[in-house]
Amino acid sequence: MSQKNIFMMRAIELSIESAKSTGGPFGSVIVKNKKILAEGSNKVTMNNDPTAHGEIVAIRDACKKLNTFNLSGCDLYSSCEPCPMCLSAIYWSRIENIFYANTRIDAKSIDFDDSFIYSEINKDLENRKIKMFQMHREEALEAFKIWENKKDKIKY
Repeated sequence: MSQKNIFMMRAIELSIESAKSTGGPFGSVIVKNKKILAEGSNKVTMNNDPTAHGEIVAIRDACKKLNTFNLSGCDLYSSCEPCPMCLSAIYWSRIENIFYANTRIDAKSIDFDDSFIYSEINKDLENRKIKMFQMHREEALEAFKIWENKKDKIKY
């Protein structure tokens, strides 16, 4: 069995373990230098945390282990195509490749439906279900000005 298959089978194993216990049926592993660096399974209901998806749990663990927010050189194996939140976190963390098993259509068939979120992202702000109101922009720009002029900032 190839290493990629082993990594994916571990993500699937985590998803099965999670489905049998208190989490949702999702699991992920992050690989660096051909070794599993971090693992995660869905802990949304266990932790009362809507952001505790398998990919996010794995990303947090990998960043902690490497003491960095930058996961360049890492690959993510997920039992399912990442949702919009997880996909954003994957991009922010600079993971290089995503390998997945189940699709978002498969997830939708068991009531994990992200199609609403995907459609909301493309809408103009005033047409989204959750209303957004801008306030105190001028005051808030002060932090951006400070950041822009900061000499010792760490870009991310």
